[in-house]
Order: sequence, then C-alpha cells, then structure tokens
Amino acid sequence: MVEAALFAATESIRVSDIVARTGLDEASVRYALKDLRMEYDMRDSAIMISEAGGEYRMMLRPDCKKFTGLFTRPEMPAGVMRTLSTIAYNQPVKQSKLVEVRGPRAYEDVHTLIDMGFVAAKVSGQTKELTTTAKFSEQFGIGSTKKADIRKWFDEQMGKKE
Repeated sequence: MVEAALFAATESIRVSDIVARTGLDEASVRYALKDLRMEYDMRDSAIMISEAGGEYRMMLRPDCKKFTGLFTRPEMPAGVMRTLSTIAYNQPVKQSKLVEVRGPRAYEDVHTLIDMGFVAAKVSGQTKELTTTAKFSEQFGIGSTKKADIRKWFDEQMGKKE
C-alpha cells in the first residue's frame, strides 16, 4: 500500500498522510518506506524514494533523467529553467539582482516558479528575496534544502570537482 501511495501521489506526501489514507500504523509506514528505499537502491533501479523535509516522493534517479528527454517534453521552458538555476545556485538572491542578470523576463519567470512551488519569495526592502523550496530539492533529486548541498549538486551536474 505504501508503494502504491507513493506511485499514485502527484505531490510529495508525509507519513501522516499515508497513515490517514491507508489505515496502517505509523511504525509500519516508516518501516515500509525504509524497506522500499533500500530495495530500490539495492536493485540499482532507475526509480528512487526521495525524502526532503519529512515528505516522501517516488521519482527517477537524477542520473537517469537524461533519458527522459527522449520520451517526454520538458515540464518548463528553458528560459524559466535557467532562471530557476540562477536562483538555486545563488540563493538567497534579490529579485532586483536577478532582473539585472536575466533581464525583465525574470519577473514573469519568478511568478511562474512561485506558482509551481519551486521558489519562495519574501519582501526585502523594495524587492523580494528569492530562495528555492523543498519541492525544488525533491523534484530534482538533490536530497537537501541546504544552500551548500544545492550548490554542490549543481557543481557535480556540471562535472566540477571540489
């Protein structure tokens, strides 16, 4: 039931959500999650169970995502993806600075990214301070919401060594 819940969920889910919807006890759900994560890892499966911020999601391993482009269309336009990458790598970043770097289209991109749940904004003077969310880390398989871990992940994706 836990595997089916993860497979069917369109968003990340908490243990309490699985407990409430399946009637399983919390210990059983946690054990199943741990067991599923180990099983997928041991099989070297293209699928993994990601956990960030106490929420779980079934997803493709990051190293397998390069193959998805052969079968699917991108979920967001390339320009929006570049804006997201700029925010993630430099976070926290002021929206005014982002507009200097990415141009005025960044305003629309930021709105789109906030609507998608990948970026959070808080007022900072006359601009906004932008950061990525747990959903961003989960979606891209980063496994952490810490700035240093996100930057390290980007560097690894670009083939940079520490």
